[in-house]
Amino acid sequence: MKATDPAVTGLEVYVVGGAVRDDLLGLTAGDRDWVVVGATPEQMAARGFVPVGGDFPVFLHPHTHEEYALARTERKSGRGYKGFVFHAGSDVTLTEDLQRRDLTVNAMARSADGTLIDPLNGQADIRDRVLRHVGPAFTEDPVRLLRLARFAARFSDFSIAPETLALARQLVLDGEVDALVPERVWQEFAKGLMSSRPDRMIDVLLECGALPRIAPGLEWNEDVRAGLRKAALRGLDLSQRYALMCQASDDHLHKVLRAPTACHDMARLFSPMLDRLATGMFGAESWLDLLEFCDVWRRPDRCVALLAAADCVRGDVDLAAWADRIQAARAIDAGAIARAAGGDVGRIRQDLRTARLQALEALAV
Repeated sequence: MKATDPAVTGLEVYVVGGAVRDDLLGLTAGDRDWVVVGATPEQMAARGFVPVGGDFPVFLHPHTHEEYALARTERKSGRGYKGFVFHAGSDVTLTEDLQRRDLTVNAMARSADGTLIDPLNGQADIRDRVLRHVGPAFTEDPVRLLRLARFAARFSDFSIAPETLALARQLVLDGEVDALVPERVWQEFAKGLMSSRPDRMIDVLLECGALPRIAPGLEWNEDVRAGLRKAALRGLDLSQRYALMCQASDDHLHKVLRAPTACHDMARLFSPMLDRLATGMFGAESWLDLLEFCDVWRRPDRCVALLAAADCVRGDVDLAAWADRIQAARAIDAGAIARAAGGDVGRIRQDLRTARLQALEALAV
């Protein structure tokens, strides 16, 4: 925010949440969230801010398009994470706004002159590497449990305060987690899977009893945990990490989590590929069968991604050798073979397989 920015001049504006936390941790901050204290929606609109909030007043800055929310309080009015009534009057203070947040490390603010506002001792919890709830209202919103698990995965050197874990268990016992919708669960799962320790997210959900409620059918064991950790260390993408997480799970899990199609496709192929690799790759025939199973002709990148994920489990997948096999098999001119076969579909299929086998056999010499 520039001091001369006419859109905010005269407003009581603070950077809040993750940007403040990450700055104190010495991390590169992502998007900034802003809170405006003492203003009304009409005043914001008069300054050119564009309203985008649904349940409560949120505005886009007319030039930077960053989000500015009016300070608000919330009161529990029903089940689930949508069961709240919000009050965003000009009388709401910054401290009141910070008190409605989930964790102390996310409940800090900075003023325009750089002053840190920390009424809930989030800076101390950052120093002590502790994830701690802001207050008893933690048990009112089941999304806070998901966020706790996700932050535990991102900040793996942070412990979880015992009393916070107890409140997370209470969210499960009270049935609040049952009100979570699949889309919201996946949103937090996806962020957690892409963290440095995605396995810790699952461990936390399991420890507080939430895992079978929000991800029924997810089989979690030491082998799955180890594979997912390797995927994070190697920088694998979301679909690969999802496949590794689901490798021992049934198909019902995919319907529950509502992951994107790319993740579902990767997971659907991953376990059968592991089975094929487990039976042994003993030459061109088995190599070609696996490549055909992965549809390497149309999706070579996905085939490579599956093999890289498989190596996180097995540790013996020669990715360089497989890259050579993929290149050799895909180099066969299918069009030329089709023309030579005179349009005979059965002959085309057989001649293509023969040519690809010969190309692969040449690599084994």
